[in-house]
Amino acid sequence: MDWWFFFEVVVGGLLSGVMYSLVALGFVLIFKASGVFNFAQGAMVLFAALTFVRLLEMNIPMLAALGLTMIVMVILAIAIERIVLRPLVNQDLIILFMATIGLNYFIEGMAQLVWDSDVHVLNLGIDEYAGFEIGNAFINKFDVWAALIAGVLVLILSLFFRYTVIGRALRAVADDHQAALSVGIPLRTIWIYVWSTAGLVALVAGVVWGSKLGVQFAISTVALKAIPVLIIGGFTSVPGAILGGLIVGCGEKLAEVYVGPFVGGAIENWFPYMLAMVVLMIRPQGIFGEKIIERV
Repeated sequence: MDWWFFFEVVVGGLLSGVMYSLVALGFVLIFKASGVFNFAQGAMVLFAALTFVRLLEMNIPMLAALGLTMIVMVILAIAIERIVLRPLVNQDLIILFMATIGLNYFIEGMAQLVWDSDVHVLNLGIDEYAGFEIGNAFINKFDVWAALIAGVLVLILSLFFRYTVIGRALRAVADDHQAALSVGIPLRTIWIYVWSTAGLVALVAGVVWGSKLGVQFAISTVALKAIPVLIIGGFTSVPGAILGGLIVGCGEKLAEVYVGPFVGGAIENWFPYMLAMVVLMIRPQGIFGEKIIERV
């Protein structure tokens, strides 16, 4: 076995997994606040990336375009809370889930209506094909930058959830809406905060994925890869989203390279879901997920 090639595949898979984790983080944020899977997170990633790249195409400086896109995502979060979530407070979780499915199609349609459906090139000044060598292994520089960005984001979010008043209130809301309301936690305000944060996470994920794949509607389908990431890491854990992404990214690359030739290839498209199914049978709440016991 060529160990340097094996090392290159593993590192490449880990760095790709970090990019999956960026999308999964948005799901974790919403799930922690509402206990519902936000089906619209992929559409939010698309809308953020498309807004950012179209502002750049208007010759707006990058930092200004980034700031304007952040404002747009916060406004979108406030609109979602006022128009969609507020009337559904204390409703069954399946109703909230169905609402996010509707949001997904609405945001995708709004992105196409406000901007367009063309493919846009997003250049962050990082050569996607540049890299450096460790021994005989080639490491992609763009993937390394994406991993660093995700690492900083995860650190900030972990500290936010653990040490801030809003973070603790968010965990209380996730455990029991009624109990949180009874002790004076403003549910609507918390939802605005968390959807705004999820929108900013979607912006980071959209910029990274848009720079790698081009800003196009196919970016919204990247959210499907976040599902096995969440199942493996746990729907309520920020570190779990990262670990799940690393497992999925590394696993699919190793499977494609070393198992794919024996089964006809394309194994990386379905391997993460098979892995997630195994985890569901062994530990349904995921590696870092909280085991919930309900007494009746």
